[in-house]
Amino acid sequence: MTIQSNLPHGPLGFGTAPLGNMFRNIPDEEAEATVAAAWSAGTRYFDTAPFYGAGLAEIRLGRELSKHNRHDYVLSTKVGRIILDEVVTDAQEFGEKGTLFQYGRKNKVIYDYSADGAKRSIDDSLKRMGVDRIDFVWVHDVAEDFHGSAWREVFATAHAGAMRALDKMRNEGMIKGWGLGVNRIEPVEALLNLGDVRPDGTLLAGRYTLLDHADALKNLLPQARRRDVQIVAGGPYSSGILAGGSHFEYADAPAGILAKVARMKEIAERYRVPIKAAALQFCLAHPAIVSVIPGASKPDRVKGDHEALNTQIPPDFWRTLRQENLVEATAPLPIDR
Repeated sequence: MTIQSNLPHGPLGFGTAPLGNMFRNIPDEEAEATVAAAWSAGTRYFDTAPFYGAGLAEIRLGRELSKHNRHDYVLSTKVGRIILDEVVTDAQEFGEKGTLFQYGRKNKVIYDYSADGAKRSIDDSLKRMGVDRIDFVWVHDVAEDFHGSAWREVFATAHAGAMRALDKMRNEGMIKGWGLGVNRIEPVEALLNLGDVRPDGTLLAGRYTLLDHADALKNLLPQARRRDVQIVAGGPYSSGILAGGSHFEYADAPAGILAKVARMKEIAERYRVPIKAAALQFCLAHPAIVSVIPGASKPDRVKGDHEALNTQIPPDFWRTLRQENLVEATAPLPIDR
């Protein structure tokens, strides 16, 4: 059972990190209207995580999805953190992304990559969303951006615990598949080298985008194809900079990135191509990528994502990006199909 075969409505999914009040305090009505807009536009794959606002995104997503038949959509969430009832007043430690969900719920968040922790996390997610099952489960943030130089030790703990538990759950039919949910390529490469578990896919956020794809092209994506591990591309707009925002890697974009994006936009305007359309279609041009899941917190942005996916882009646009070395020479483009 592959991820791709579970997406009969197409490769465009919905990432719910913004529903956890990422960067700003989003009213419940706006969050629910955004999910409703995604559904109306045809989205049937939704990805979430306990980490997003300490359970807030899962609660909001579940509230809106309760209006629909569970058989009509695909749902993924993550394990590796437990949301406690305990409320904290100080800022929580989230590695490089310490202020990402400062407007989320104040419940204490702890790491737990054990087998029991994975099972507890899934049970808690089921309750928060009010659903009876989850299709795909990603082991969340076993990477340097959250654990620093100790990430390999954390990975080993997750391998012995959560990964083996999820492998068994998949084999027993409790879930359809599992993998990692990370913002770095190193843990995915480590996962692909394991011999005692068999991941089905991985959610890789921000590492295969129009702006940042060189490292993933070298070894990770070819190896994923050889191992038949499918990749869900998260963060296709590189934290917003490719969708009219100013963030790159969840922070203010540096000068070099701003200059590169400016040049891309100049070319896009010449060919009358929305930069969002280029960002989405670039990701999906690689045969290892089976789905792309931009996040949104406003209904019109979700509609814009669907329009972008279906925009006709002139071949000369892609050729110009390649000629100006704005994309890697080995990166598959839509014109290569």
